[in-house]
Amino acid sequence: MKLLGIGSRINHTTYGKGVVTNVTSKHYWVTFIDHGLETLELDEEFDVIEAAEDEVDTVSFYEVEKSLRDLLKKWSDVSEVVTIGDKWKGGKLIMQPGDENLKASELPIDKFFHKITMVRDRLRVMEQKINSSKNLDEQEKIDLQQYITRSYGSLTSFNVLFKLKSQQFIGQRSK
Repeated sequence: MKLLGIGSRINHTTYGKGVVTNVTSKHYWVTFIDHGLETLELDEEFDVIEAAEDEVDTVSFYEVEKSLRDLLKKWSDVSEVVTIGDKWKGGKLIMQPGDENLKASELPIDKFFHKITMVRDRLRVMEQKINSSKNLDEQEKIDLQQYITRSYGSLTSFNVLFKLKSQQFIGQRSK
């Protein structure tokens, strides 16, 4: 199947006449005279009135933006937005000393969670710097990577605070 390019004119049985305004890896974005913007599957049935050459790379702006976000997240100090679990919002962390004569200390749990995620982000940056280092040999990189993995493992107790499982700490997996 040959892809239509932007500017191609089509006639759709439901939407009528329209012009292809964007092409992604999965869809045509078509602006129809009577129905406005609609997305059509690439293999959807319609009549081609006039085909324009596909001179564009069939990657959508969304896909470019997502790729850029992924690269920035991987190679910079920019961190993703991490949300605390709903049940913890507005809560507080109370640290009660063993000595009953001493006063307990309270900290807003959101503030504590922010500190935990900062530790995680800094570990990730350190991991990237180790992996891209030209001054370390492969065995040194592996050794340092194992320390970082163990550090993640030490922090898994705090996973209960995370809203999304995909953002939690993961330590060494048992084989």
